[in-house]
Amino acid sequence: MNQTRPKVKRSRALGIALTPKCVRYFERRPFPPGQHGRARRTTSDYKVRLLEKQRLKAQYDLHEGQLRRAFDRAVRRPGKTGDELIVELESRLDALVLRAGFARTIYQARQVVTHQHVTVNGRRLDRPSARLQPGDVIAVAERSRGKAPFVVAAAGAHAPERLAPYLEVSLPGLTARLTRLPLRSEVPVVCDEQLVVEYYSR
Repeated sequence: MNQTRPKVKRSRALGIALTPKCVRYFERRPFPPGQHGRARRTTSDYKVRLLEKQRLKAQYDLHEGQLRRAFDRAVRRPGKTGDELIVELESRLDALVLRAGFARTIYQARQVVTHQHVTVNGRRLDRPSARLQPGDVIAVAERSRGKAPFVVAAAGAHAPERLAPYLEVSLPGLTARLTRLPLRSEVPVVCDEQLVVEYYSR
């Protein structure tokens, strides 16, 4: 998804750091960008819910239509809609590539999938939105493992501080298996998903 606005400004507007590089900028200027960024701004129930929806969308680098379709699928499931929405998004191929430590950011994860550097169960997939099921095996394609970004990843440079308990990962082998669907409490996403549910249910 192409975004013309710099990620640092988006991070400040949303109140979350979207990439590791944004962290130091966000810590230095933890207020919205622009001339009136420090000013006290009026808020409303709609604005609070809209901001939360935008935060979730940005953390998974989604189009509006993609998030809406994920919400529609979550509504049809028997569990709590907010939790089911996060599980739906976290089961995407690009999200799991990121959690496995094969990419530094969600943007890089989408790129490596789109460029066919990743296989699922031995077959190349170029759809970052592909939803995986427990038992599926993700791997970096054999022909791509010698490329610099994956050599760095295999050394553990992108390994998350908290390993995803729903993944079995071998960084040296650049493989990961989805052992089960994640629980909401295990997903490192900054979001009050109930507000997102309320936004779409209005």
